[in-house]
Amino acid sequence: MEPIPHDTAGESECEHALGHLYEYLDSEMTPEDEHRMRAHVAHCAPCLAELSVEELVKQLVRRSCNERAPETLRLRIHEQLTVMTTLRG
Repeated sequence: MEPIPHDTAGESECEHALGHLYEYLDSEMTPEDEHRMRAHVAHCAPCLAELSVEELVKQLVRRSCNERAPETLRLRIHEQLTVMTTLRG
């Protein structure tokens, strides 16, 4: 996985942080980028509020989506992904 760039490419720090919230919430950042995100939201109330909202939504979805797909559906999806991977490869 490619880490988020340290150069914000013309974005403000807030735009950059908000664009990478889900990477942070999903623990998909490098330790350095995670540290930068924590440091930013520690001093930026609007970004901290947005992070809190997104984290709450993620928790609600996780709690609400605890059903397991029927095995036949899981197999069909797996077959389609296998076909797509084979066609791409």
